[in-house]
Formats: sequence, structure tokens, C-alpha cells
Amino acid sequence: MRIDFSASERSSLGIEWELELVDLDTGELSAGADEILAELAPAEGVEHPKAKHELLQSCVEVITGVCTTVAQARADLAATVAEVEAAAAGRNLGVLCSGSHPTTHWSTQRISAGERYRMLVERNQRMAQRLQIFGVHVHVGVRSEDKVMPIVNALLDYVPHFLALSASSPFWLGGDTGLASYRSKIFEGLPTAGLPYQLHDWDEFERYMELLIKTGAIETVREVWWDIRPHPDFGTVELRICDGLPTLDEVAAVAAMAQCLVEQMDGQLDRGYQLPEPRAWVVRENKWRAARYGLDAEIVVDARGTVRPVRAAIHELVDDLTPTARRLGCEDELALVPRILEHGASYQRQRRVAASAGGELRPVVEALLEEMRVGLPS
Repeated sequence: MRIDFSASERSSLGIEWELELVDLDTGELSAGADEILAELAPAEGVEHPKAKHELLQSCVEVITGVCTTVAQARADLAATVAEVEAAAAGRNLGVLCSGSHPTTHWSTQRISAGERYRMLVERNQRMAQRLQIFGVHVHVGVRSEDKVMPIVNALLDYVPHFLALSASSPFWLGGDTGLASYRSKIFEGLPTAGLPYQLHDWDEFERYMELLIKTGAIETVREVWWDIRPHPDFGTVELRICDGLPTLDEVAAVAAMAQCLVEQMDGQLDRGYQLPEPRAWVVRENKWRAARYGLDAEIVVDARGTVRPVRAAIHELVDDLTPTARRLGCEDELALVPRILEHGASYQRQRRVAASAGGELRPVVEALLEEMRVGLPS
């Protein structure tokens, strides 16, 4: 089975941001996507180019066009978010983002219309019905299919970095899960989600996709929702590991990390360097540690079992990527990563708000709404 890879400009960038719609009176998730997207449509029967439906009617996904810099992508997102916020406000709805909503029960939510979503629920039943989770996906362009799988495999070393930094789903159905990222565990309930298989090259990827389609596991390659995956149509490597991020600052920070990493790996391949392929058990263990402990995780850094704090690993990564960020024009956005470490990832900020409110979670929703408006503290 041949899967054509639509090669992209090196390190081009695209971002998808899943936004929650909440009732401003109750703080609960509330359906409104159909009405908002109909209002924003440029003409009847024509979809908005950068605001889309997602599985739940209480979610609107905003996407960028193909960008060259993180700053361009940030401005692109900000413009669309402003449109969504204005349309939502007219319906007494607010807009926020987090990996999970602190209190709303998934059984109260309406599924969006469309054959794609109907089939998702039909195939996966309760596992799909409870997907009341929200994320940020970053696409980075790659010029050649020969580079895609080596880059996907090498990026698995950085799963804990991205997950710990973005973790924003400590609460689920009104209680504290004890995890920094409960979203990542919920999503793993789907049979084609979670960590990717480490496939050696594009031929092996094609053979595996052919097997999944032939056996009825999927109908199209788009139904493979790995944490890091090739996107043949876009010509990108897509990082889907991140929880939903409450601020544009945080979206820009993880986008800068992703763009710099892929750019750096692309250049190493050009120079004949063989990218490392981490052991599968190390990758799995580190993802769990980041999901459970967030920025307090101690991650495994080699096959001998050496561990070190993920905070230190993130600081070291920022230092390593700074020259690449300077060339790509995203040094300012990469510098936001230490600010997140200073103020705390979203799961930490949410827990601080809940603790100061005596365990009440409605103030957490209000804090997330405020962060969407004002961003990270300066």
C-alpha cells in the first residue's frame, strides 16, 4: 500500500487548539459549537477556514494556516480565538482550555453530527463517549518521507518534557485524580491512540497501515491517533502529546520546542547522523511518570536506569535548542518555557486555586477563563 507523503517546507508550522465552551452562569461545559460556527461561517454552507467542529458540541477547534514562525502562528490563533470568544459571549458562553474540565460529567455532553463522529462512537462505545478531553497539536513540516520515521522515533525521548510542561488535567468529574495529566490516560483507552510503535522507515509504516486497514482496525490513516505521528497529507510530524493549554503563551512555548527539535533533527539527518531510538520500556515509563507527577517527575534517561528530574532536563533542552530558536526566529517563544517552570504548569496552578478555595472547583474554572484572557503572569 502506497501512502504518499506531501513533503512540506522544512520546519513549517501549524497548530490546532481545542477550546472548551462553558456556561458563564454555571461554569459547566455547554453545547454551542453548531451555533457559533454557523455565525462565523463566511457564507451559508461554507465552513470557517480556521474554526472547526470537534467530537463534542462543547468544543471548538481553532487551527492556523501553514506558518513559518511561531509568532506568525500565535497571531493566527489569536485572531480566530477572538472571533470565537465574541460569538460565544453573545450566547453567555466563555472560552477556556485545559486537558479536562474540572467538574462536568461526560454523560451530559452532546456528540457533534457527522459520520466520522458517529463511527468513532459506534466502534469504541464508552471509550469514545467519555472523551471529554482537550489538547494542543503541533505540526512541523518535513521535506522527505525518508526522514519522518527517524524523527518520530527520536522525538519519543521528549514525550515527558512536553507532557509534564503541558499537563493540565488534574481534575475529573469533580475530584482530584492524583495525576498531573489524566487526559493522557483517558485518551489511551482508544485502540489506536497513545504511544506510537517504533517503525524503522516509511516502508514499514506503509505496511503497518495497510495491515490495520485490511483487518478492519481503521478505515483511513487519520484514525491512528498516536501521541507523535506522521501526517502524510500535510507533510508533517504531528506532536499530539500535549494537554490543552490555557494560554497563548504556553501554546507558543510548546510550539517553539517542537519546531526547534524537528529542525535540529532534520539537520542532523542531513549531516549523516543516525538519530537515537529510545527503548520502548523507557518511553512508556517516562510517559507514565510525567502523567502522574508532572514537573516533579524523575525520568529515566538511559537504558541503564539512570534518572534525573524532568525540570532539569527541560532547562537543559531549552539551552540546547536556543541557537536553533535564534535561527528560526522563535527565541522569545522558547524563553517562555522557563516562565512556565517558574509559575508552575497548569495542573499546579489549578491545584493552588482549588486549595485556596477549600477544595471548591468552580474557582478553577474562573481562573482558567481569566488565564485565557490575560495569559501567563509577566
